[in-house]
Amino acid sequence: MAVSKSGWGLNAIAKPAACCKLAARPAPDASAYPVCMSNASRSLYLICYDVCNPRRLYRVRKYLLAYKVGGQKSFFECWLTPAELREVRATLNELLDLSEDRAHIFQLDPRMKCDLLGQATPPVTDVFMIL
Repeated sequence: MAVSKSGWGLNAIAKPAACCKLAARPAPDASAYPVCMSNASRSLYLICYDVCNPRRLYRVRKYLLAYKVGGQKSFFECWLTPAELREVRATLNELLDLSEDRAHIFQLDPRMKCDLLGQATPPVTDVFMIL
């Protein structure tokens, strides 16, 4: 590789060595990176809330419906990346009146077996890669 005096240059050109056994990999497509990496870094969270005002309740529920994969009424199971978790926390902080309302976010272990009672159904996880 071409190295500048200050270290690795931005315009360094990779040249495979003659004795190299592996072929040089093509550069990854930048547009595909978020798609292929988004599911691997997700964690399962339980988000529950208690909102006093019906208008705020509607707004919080409508916002969280975009993230939920399971749950009922004011308890949602959500697969979130760290960035999405920060966004959810910040948005809930704006939507809630912290003197009257409250929300709890619990990180769950997806490896644990679910106990289902009544008409409960397991959360939909077929769109995510869980290892």
